[in-house]
Amino acid sequence: MIPARRRAKVSATKYTHEEIPAMPGNKEERPVGPTLQGWSERARPVRATITGAWGRLEPLDTAKHGHDLWKAIEGHDSVWTYLSYGPFADEATFLAWLKGREELSDPLSYAVVDAASGKALGVLTLMEIRPAAGVVETGHIFFAPVLQKTRAATEAIFLAMKHAFDDLGYRRFEWKCDALNAPSRAAAIRFGFTYEGIFRQHMVIKGRNRDTAWYSIVDKEWPTVKAAFAAWLKPENFDAEGHQKAALADLRPKAKPAAH
Repeated sequence: MIPARRRAKVSATKYTHEEIPAMPGNKEERPVGPTLQGWSERARPVRATITGAWGRLEPLDTAKHGHDLWKAIEGHDSVWTYLSYGPFADEATFLAWLKGREELSDPLSYAVVDAASGKALGVLTLMEIRPAAGVVETGHIFFAPVLQKTRAATEAIFLAMKHAFDDLGYRRFEWKCDALNAPSRAAAIRFGFTYEGIFRQHMVIKGRNRDTAWYSIVDKEWPTVKAAFAAWLKPENFDAEGHQKAALADLRPKAKPAAH
């Protein structure tokens, strides 16, 4: 505690950012980030259908999507290994849980609907939504095996990114996963995310420790990432059996952003 005789009177003066006086005798200049000219808080992601060529993201509706989702994931318990919920004992239990997810705005859930079959085969969300900073994450992803490694699955991630960057003007799109989830980590790199590191002992999931791997794409990278997705998704990139001719990762260094 400071003795009474040494206490200084604290001024109640308030300064604007530009008026803060320099400390006497201290001319040190500390580095700061660049000013974001014209930046303003962004809108939140919309609860609306986002349509692609091979599928679409529809706002999660348990009555509409629930049965198809259950039939697609039933018996595939590995889908839930790295998530904080699941597997579910039966359809009724799953639908009750899904109904609770449907009502949330963060995470905001979308059903991934396959264009060919018209069936919901997976779910992804936009979450950790921070409009003031222009940051959003995709997570709580579960894709049925029939959806995994398909054009519709890849396009679903692309549609979520496109909504964040192009429709909303966000600056950063995040991907986080259990550090032991090798398929998810490989997917992040394939999609064009940059690895940022490990948050050690970040979470407790189902009574187990989780170290979390962090990845991101920022707005200056988006044009190249977007161009690669667009090139990969073109019908001519696939043969008659549906096999890709060029891998997404191979297209990215060669992709040129479309002229505006």
